[in-house]
Amino acid sequence: MNFITLATMYKVYLLIFYLSSFFPLFGWSQGSLFIIGGGDRPPMMMQRMMAEAKLKPNDHIAILTMSSANPDTSYKYIVDDIRPHSSHVIAKLHFTSADVNNQNWLDSVRKAKLIFMTGGVQTRFMNIVWNTPVFKAIHDAYNIGAMIAGTSAGAAVMSEIMITGDQIRADTIYEGAVDRITPGNIETKPGLGFLHNTIIDQHFIVRSRYNRVLTLLSQYPGKMAVGIDEDTAILVRKNKAEVVGNSQVVLFRNQKNLPQVNNKPRFENMKISLYGNGDRFKIRE
Repeated sequence: MNFITLATMYKVYLLIFYLSSFFPLFGWSQGSLFIIGGGDRPPMMMQRMMAEAKLKPNDHIAILTMSSANPDTSYKYIVDDIRPHSSHVIAKLHFTSADVNNQNWLDSVRKAKLIFMTGGVQTRFMNIVWNTPVFKAIHDAYNIGAMIAGTSAGAAVMSEIMITGDQIRADTIYEGAVDRITPGNIETKPGLGFLHNTIIDQHFIVRSRYNRVLTLLSQYPGKMAVGIDEDTAILVRKNKAEVVGNSQVVLFRNQKNLPQVNNKPRFENMKISLYGNGDRFKIRE
């Protein structure tokens, strides 16, 4: 091999290295998402999650339990579901505001090949990680190829626009079924932001959350919404999603927003799709 060839190869290597360091800045991340709508986690779904995570023998799994009021219990249930499909080390990390700078824990998050976020209350999770090194560590892991997974509250936090589960009526925060489609009724807060243009809702069919999604789409025109039912997940790589599980996923997109009448939203030509296990669709990152 002559000198020119070696020099050329070296330049190509430097260019690849240089560009790869900027991929995360442009959203060209290498990771994947496994977003579970809550409920049970059937073995075939967990087996698929582990297969897609592509762990090597020395890789580890990090379980983030900050959403849960009972982190030890949540951790145990997740481990029970993962263990039949993996012999890897599974670390429990329950950050509080006092230890968001714990470098050993942050390294464990950053180097994890699979990060799993438990159910509970999504605002409890985000109140701990928002604008902290934990938030960055999760994104660092994703940007170098990790799978980020979560169920229920751990699914809600995936979006940039995160549903809190509360409604705003006048000056009152209200919990309960959404019985109206009124602009500004659904409270949202910033999530982890893996999906900038898609809003995730969970327990979707079981809890009939159609009114909630329609209200959100009136609040955020141009966004897509994905309602994931229990016992079901979507596997997301870049802008492609696949349904994995026993139930269904409802997709809402491309509505034309019309002027409101009597403070009531109006749409036309909204496209609604219903997907089951194995179906694939494009998702807005």
